[in-house]
Amino acid sequence: MTARRLIVHGRVQGVFYRDWTVATARSLGIAGWVRNLPDGTVEAQLEGDLAAIERMIEAMHGGPPSAEPTKIDVQIIDSQSMSGFTRCNWKSDR
Repeated sequence: MTARRLIVHGRVQGVFYRDWTVATARSLGIAGWVRNLPDGTVEAQLEGDLAAIERMIEAMHGGPPSAEPTKIDVQIIDSQSMSGFTRCNWKSDR
């Protein structure tokens, strides 16, 4: 199991980026979560097969039609053995 924490910069809030991320991650069999942060970025944790995570990160550079991601910071993290993929609020514990 591979895990990555991402911070997505650009026009990614108010454009259905989180909903798109949930649907795309689920279609690729990736577990984790996604949430908006107060600074206008989107944070996500992805867990699963390395090839699927790489495909997800590539797709996130485009996102849904109205999004304009400009940069994605990727951090390798330890897996938390998550199942499913959820959308969270920034104040939640995930």
